Amino acid sequence: MRTLALGYHDVVDGGAWDTSGFPGPTHATYKLDRRAFEQHLVAVSGAARRRGTVRDLLYTRTPASHQPPVLLTFDDGGASAYSCIADLLERAGWRGHFFIITDYLDRPGFVTTPQVRELAARGHVIGTHSCSHPTRMASCSWDRLIQEWTTSAAILSELLGEPVRIASVPGGAYSSRVAEAAAVAGITALFTSEPTSRCHQVDGCLVVGRYSLRRGTPARIAAALASGRLLPRLAQLCFWNCKKLAKAVGGERYLALRRMVYGAASTQVDRTASRGLPDCGPRTQEGQQPGVQRSHVAGEQVRRQGE
Repeated sequence: MRTLALGYHDVVDGGAWDTSGFPGPTHATYKLDRRAFEQHLVAVSGAARRRGTVRDLLYTRTPASHQPPVLLTFDDGGASAYSCIADLLERAGWRGHFFIITDYLDRPGFVTTPQVRELAARGHVIGTHSCSHPTRMASCSWDRLIQEWTTSAAILSELLGEPVRIASVPGGAYSSRVAEAAAVAGITALFTSEPTSRCHQVDGCLVVGRYSLRRGTPARIAAALASGRLLPRLAQLCFWNCKKLAKAVGGERYLALRRMVYGAASTQVDRTASRGLPDCGPRTQEGQQPGVQRSHVAGEQVRRQGE
């Protein structure tokens, strides 16, 4: 089974990068200006031979020779998912996949509970992006992985009144254990950041790769990825493998260097975040939203987490 899934984050007006999703220069590199995203949509719409959602992969049987569907996904659940992205998608005839970090629901810069319900009612796919967005999810303990997937999916399921069984891995930190834990939690489709069109199964959970689109990516590259052209897909794969090796070798040093490069290393939030759990990040007590059980894994490491 193959698919061409494109991965986005936030879309903002006039370079106001901190108005949606995680603030700071590191995270701004994953956000597109509204005008640039509109150009992407035009280009991708013209190049995609088949549009779809993850439901097509899970519930529709198509021949292996059939054109792979193009899927548009958006991580973090920033406020622009509702205020900007959904409208643009619908005008262009698309439905998106919005992956929500449940610890950040109803916080400034992120979607609210009613907005998530409305997005689902409008035909968009809602999935979990974990409770707290651990910086290095692949390093989490098994119990923490189960908690991140189970609790976040339960919160979203309660909000929507139907099971939420779609997820994406935060920070690109995928491992087979992350998928195995997702399967135990009832997740049936898990999106990663690995740039590949080939899907595979882990304990009954469909693992789907994605091609990342960042600020500065030309619309023509988005179109080339959506059309399935080999060269831009190989370029992303090579870059991703190099970054994966750097993360594995460098660990926390890689993250510190990355923050320094983007000018965020000296912030108090970053210094606080760096003193977290050895496996995958800090925990503090989190308040509860009335009527909804919220995670007790906090999201205080705002500037580090959102990728």
